[in-house]
Order: sequence, then C-alpha cells, then structure tokens
Amino acid sequence: MLVDLLLAALHHLLAFGIAAAITAQLVLVRPGMQPPAVGLAAKYDIALGVMSASLLAVGFARVFFGAKGAAFYLHNHVFWTKVVLFALVGLLSIKPTRALLRWRKAQAADAGFAPGGAEIRAVRKTLMTEIHLFALLPIAAAAMARGYGYT
Repeated sequence: MLVDLLLAALHHLLAFGIAAAITAQLVLVRPGMQPPAVGLAAKYDIALGVMSASLLAVGFARVFFGAKGAAFYLHNHVFWTKVVLFALVGLLSIKPTRALLRWRKAQAADAGFAPGGAEIRAVRKTLMTEIHLFALLPIAAAAMARGYGYT
C-alpha cells in the first residue's frame, strides 16, 4: 500500500509540475519578449522534458506495481485515452522545443536577439493546444478512478 501511495503522490506532483512548466512558458513566450525570457523559457522546457519522462515512468510503475494491478489499466480504454493524450502533448512539445533551441543559438551569436512576432505566435498557439489537451488528463483520470472504461 505504501508503494502505491508514494507512486500516486509522485504521479500527481509531476502532473502539476508539467502544467506549471507549460504555463510558465506561456507567460514567457509572448509578443515583445525580451532576450532573458528566451533562456528562462528554455529552462522550463528542459524541466518539462524531465518531468514528462518521469511522469511516464512513474505512471507505468503504477500500472505494474500499484494496488489496482495491470489488468485494471491495460483493459481500460480511458487509460489508453490518457496515454494517447499524453503522447499528443509530447509530440506537440517538439515545435516549441525546436524554436527555443533556435532562439538560444541565435542569442549565442547575438546577445540582443529576440524572436519575431510570427514565430512567437506560432509557438504560443502550440503551447495553448498543449495545455488544453493536458487539462483533459485529470478528467480522464477521475473517470478511470471511478471505474469508467474498464472492460
């Protein structure tokens, strides 16, 4: 039971951390962003990647070592919906990551570099899509915890 509690708590803390990192990027990546914001947004992007990989590992540890057992999760279409949503968020995060890497490289060559408005808008749009998809995960988790999706 203690292992299940610890895995569940860590899973939830990582999910909140991911939401915070995406939100922080949204706050930083905006029209008129100044050069220091690029570096800070890139740091949040690294944190987002680490937390996402950790959440995936902890989530699957819950599947195989948690109290409900693998059969509960692996035969639950809501669980697989969560996995797909998480994967979509991960795939979407590639675009902002690549933009931040380009911006950091440009800043290394020119300390005063600031990204253009069109590129900022495109990255913000992707970040907004990420956070909205990510917001569906707790809804699916609540449904799954109440037995929905189990076949």
